[in-house]
This record gives sequence, C-alpha cells and structure tokens, in this order.
Amino acid sequence: MAMIRIRSRDGLERVRLPNPPSSTTISDLKSLIESQLHVPVTCQTLSLNQNLLIAKIPSDLQTLSLDSSVGPTTPLSSLNLSNGSIVYLSYPPDIDRSVPAPAAFSPANSFGRNKMTIDDLIARQMRVTRQESPHCDSVSFDRDAAHAFQHYVNDSLAFAVKRAGFMYGRIADGGRVEVDFIYEPPQQGTEEQALLLRDPDEEALVEAVALGLGMRRVGFIFSQAVGQDKGDYTMSGAEVLQAAEMHAQSGVQEWVTAVVKLEVNEDGGADVHFEAFQMSDMCVRLFKEGWFETEVGEEGLDPKLSRMKKDVVVGGKDTREVDNDFFLVVVKILDHQGPLSSTFPIENRMTSVSMRALKNHLDRTKHLPFVKRISDFHLLLLLARFLDVNADVPALAECVQTQSPVPEGYQLLIESLASAS
Repeated sequence: MAMIRIRSRDGLERVRLPNPPSSTTISDLKSLIESQLHVPVTCQTLSLNQNLLIAKIPSDLQTLSLDSSVGPTTPLSSLNLSNGSIVYLSYPPDIDRSVPAPAAFSPANSFGRNKMTIDDLIARQMRVTRQESPHCDSVSFDRDAAHAFQHYVNDSLAFAVKRAGFMYGRIADGGRVEVDFIYEPPQQGTEEQALLLRDPDEEALVEAVALGLGMRRVGFIFSQAVGQDKGDYTMSGAEVLQAAEMHAQSGVQEWVTAVVKLEVNEDGGADVHFEAFQMSDMCVRLFKEGWFETEVGEEGLDPKLSRMKKDVVVGGKDTREVDNDFFLVVVKILDHQGPLSSTFPIENRMTSVSMRALKNHLDRTKHLPFVKRISDFHLLLLLARFLDVNADVPALAECVQTQSPVPEGYQLLIESLASAS
C-alpha cells in the first residue's frame, strides 16, 4: 500500500493510499486527509512548497496552494508525487484535531486503585502542541558568512561528518535576527554528532570582539551528515537535545537554530539547503526542567522521536515519545550583505591559523583602506590573542563597527605582528 507524507504544523504524518498515486487525485488525497488525519477538506490548503508552513496571510496561502495551479482531478503522479513523497498542509489554528483525554479519576467507583500521584498531575499539565509562530520575524544570513560555513562542510568535509558553530549578529526592530559571522569552536564531528570541545578562554575573546562590533550571540548552526540515519525527520532526537540545550543556555527569546543539509534535486544532483527554526517554548521548558532522556544514541531508538523521563500529553494521549517536529517552529530565511568579510582563514578547522595567514591577507588587500583590511571577525579573533582584550580589542572593533580610520599606532602594531611570522 502506498503512502504520502504530510507535513503540517503538527509535524510529519502519513496518509495511506488505497490506490497508487497514478490513480489518486488531489481531491482523493484531501478526502483521505480528512478521514485519517481529521482535518476537514474545506479547511485544507495543500502545497508542494514548504513556505506554506510560514505563510501568514490568505493571499500567500492562495498563491502557494495546489488549488491555484492544478485542478482537483489532477493525479498525484502528474505532480511527480510517488510513494513516500511529501505534501505540505496548512489549516486554520482553531481546528481541533486532538483526541479527547481519558475521563478524570473518580474516587466513587475506583476505590483508590487508579490514584494519581503528583508526577501524574504534573505530566497532565505538560501538553506538547505545535507552536504556531516563532518569537523572531525572520533570520537573515550574511552571504559571505553563510557561504564560508557551507563551503567548508561541503567541499572540505563532503558532509561526511557534522559541523557546528555559534551565530553572532544583531536582533533588529521587529524581531528580525541578523547573522553577521559564525564562530566555530573546537569540536570533533562524527556522522551522528558534533561534540563541542568548548574553550572558555577563546570564547571570552570571541565575546570581547563581538561586543566591540556591537553584536551578540543569536543562534546555533550545524550541518547534517549524509551518512547519518535520516529517516522521516527534520532533526534527530540528539540534534533536538543539543539545540534545546543551546537555546536554553542563551537566555535569548529570539534565538535561532539553523540546519545545513545536502539534498537531492530533481535532476539527481545535490544541493546545499539551509533551514531555520526556533525550538518551541515547551521544548526549552522541558529541557530546563530535566524531562528529556539524555541517552539518545541508544541502539533501537527511533531518531525522529525525543524520549521523555515522564509522560507528557500529545494529542490527548499520554506518551514518553514525542515526534521531534512538535518542537520545531519554522523561521523564514533571508540574506544580506553585512559589514564584515569572511575571507580570512577560520579558526579550529583542519589547518591552524598562524601569523603567516595575517601577512598573506594584508598583502592581498593592500589596495583597500586599512579598516577594510581588518574588517573580518576571524582576523580580529586572531589579533585578540596578542592584544589587550580590555583596551586594544574594543578600540579596533569599534573602528571596524564605525568604519573609521584605524590609528597609525595600531596599524604599525598589526603589521609588525604579521611581519614577525
């Protein structure tokens, strides 16, 4: 029996097709969604474009809808939909698909046999539902910073192992998160995890440079390996756990988690894709309160699920396994050209960064004003190891932030450091 995967605000679900896609129409699919997923046909908007899930106004929904491009009698196969294909579903938030909760405990007929504990009462308050909207309007990536990260995981690592970093930038008016550089801490990557070997001293320098640039840590980014057990999920249980930890530690409501992955395109080639999410408020709360099972790598565990230490309520049912998609809130992605370049070698990669790299960089950029030559976070981080973090680093970073001339004394100092290599 064939099936079509349906992704909505409730996560990834499956609809069983009694007939093959070649003889199943759009109208048939809507009826099957109503009968199997309990979303009325009249309330459904279907699309092959994932942007449907972040569309907020009726005109956008109508533009993305299959109804606006094909008729109800169109076979699924004519849309290149086959067994296992994904269709995106949107429906009004007031549609209640939940199964009624079990009847409340009644002491009159149970004589204490089903007595609730405090943990049971707490678990019943932990209702995991899909969060409709993120706390940020969108996330915009500096083109050079995004390219430098994806180029490394694609060309140098071939997506064979995972890679991670912290995103720095600003939170603009209206909640738009702007990412201007990515700091990659020391780490060991495998197919299943990016183990961060965090260096407090180095991170103190990173924070000093960021503060001088008028920036802050605004998110976490990681790549997925091509060999990891993908299954039918957006993020694995281990990835959700790591992302929730980073979000919880940040204290930033607009915090964004970005995923970089390699996907097969229609021509059989491979394209690099960026996806952005916020971990839901419930996800962060569950992490802070210690509900997540931390042994997520045990053999036999479904990677698309997160395991809880106690029951939570999902869809009116008590469970200890939650589909990871319930914890993800889609964030719209934009791009921009930020104030920094990303041409200087990046720290903590396979090749260490030395003062020789500084000399080569300065020689290569002789035609530019000096402030432009040092307008690169990774260069400033290297300099921060040799300069006064309380005086020199803020002064240089302020010159970069304001694009004002660098005092001659600092120019001579930087050039002498480069020449000493």
